Amino acid sequence: MEGTVEGFRYGAVTPVAAYLMACLGGALGLRCIVRTLLGNQSWKAGWLALGAASIGCGIWTMHFIAMIGFQVVETRIRYNAGLTVLSLAVAVVVVGIGVFIVGYRGASTLNLSFAGVITGLGVAAMHYLGMAALHLNGTIRYDATAVALSVVIAIVAATAALWAAVTIRGFLTSLGASLIMGVAVTGMHYTGMSAVSVHVHSTTGGSWAGDSPTSLLLPMLLGPVIFLLLAGVVVMFDPLLVLGDGDWNRSSAATKSTAPQPDPLMENQEGRVVHARAPQDPQWAAPHGPQW
Repeated sequence: MEGTVEGFRYGAVTPVAAYLMACLGGALGLRCIVRTLLGNQSWKAGWLALGAASIGCGIWTMHFIAMIGFQVVETRIRYNAGLTVLSLAVAVVVVGIGVFIVGYRGASTLNLSFAGVITGLGVAAMHYLGMAALHLNGTIRYDATAVALSVVIAIVAATAALWAAVTIRGFLTSLGASLIMGVAVTGMHYTGMSAVSVHVHSTTGGSWAGDSPTSLLLPMLLGPVIFLLLAGVVVMFDPLLVLGDGDWNRSSAATKSTAPQPDPLMENQEGRVVHARAPQDPQWAAPHGPQW
């Protein structure tokens, strides 16, 4: 028989929390990538890797927070721990591929298209790999049209995120881009979930292996969440990211302007005082005779 699928078991709590985590990962990732455009190139790979891990962890955390609210009324749900961890690795790796492509090869149309397709397909693969980790007393079926739409949304969202990462440098604009990115990623998730239907084998339960959502997902979510918080600390304490490129340069210029200026009078090798620079007083315009 057909099972009753519910995606909002706890109301708005899980979708809102999922959206916020997607925004957090996107915001940190964008700022890390912006950092590679402002500072020393020797740290470029490290900042790109941190950005990719932030975005990947944000997407993965969004997915499984949203999945806490997923249930099939007629059957219990269990998760395969190995596939769940593998989906996290896929999310980080594929986002990393896209980030490094645009980070090192530039944001040309060809590079953005190629990186966006790879990253979008990887995000979709993470989603459906996470769905494959579900164990329940039934068969999960998907509507092909909704699945295709979710993949398209993932590719468009990934391309837009990569474009924003190498184009937008201001803090407020990056924040706005991360909010839009959160909408796109969360929308992709729930579009994919709208494709799900479950044919329940029986209503008597079953003896299938796996961990319950609360016993597996909540402890596993702690790691990525802690990582995102630590990445946030790194970003917050980097002065170039806090001030921005223009503000950093202005701050440096202001520091130089307030530094003590050298005395315009200096002594020559024989101990006599001479002017090191042309005087600005009009009375010095007339000759004063020999200086020695």
